[in-house]
Amino acid sequence: MFRTNAINLRLSGAARYISQPLGAVRAVRYQAYDSGFDQDELAEARKWHVSFDEKALPKGQTTYSRSSGPGGQHVNKTESKATTVWSIEELSKSLPKLMRLALRTSRYYAKGNDSITIQAQTQRSRSANHEENHKKLVEELQKMYKQHVPQATSSEKVKKHEDL
Repeated sequence: MFRTNAINLRLSGAARYISQPLGAVRAVRYQAYDSGFDQDELAEARKWHVSFDEKALPKGQTTYSRSSGPGGQHVNKTESKATTVWSIEELSKSLPKLMRLALRTSRYYAKGNDSITIQAQTQRSRSANHEENHKKLVEELQKMYKQHVPQATSSEKVKKHEDL
């Protein structure tokens, strides 16, 4: 019985590795990772990240509705749930090109109206929920930057790859 379980565990582990998507594949073996990217676009994205100001982002369109969940009579009478929508076209104007391509991969992307839609209903006040939506957008943009824009290759690694 123990042997059967061990084989099943190995097979399930192997299946887990097979089902995972492969990472970026480089055709050239000895080359810096970011050499496959357009260097101007990388420079633009890195400059954007260093000088990032969340106040420069568009405000989006916010609508308010009644919240759900606990809270008693206050929840039933006030419209404190904030839903903010940023169209991809509007948001793209303030982002570098590498980030624009990643917008549609966001978990907040709504395909129906081609926008980023974020909701918040954790606070009792409208303004606090509205601010929470903006914080979530900033966090999502920072996460997308880390996922889609490689860090600068150190000069030591560049020299190492040139020597090879």
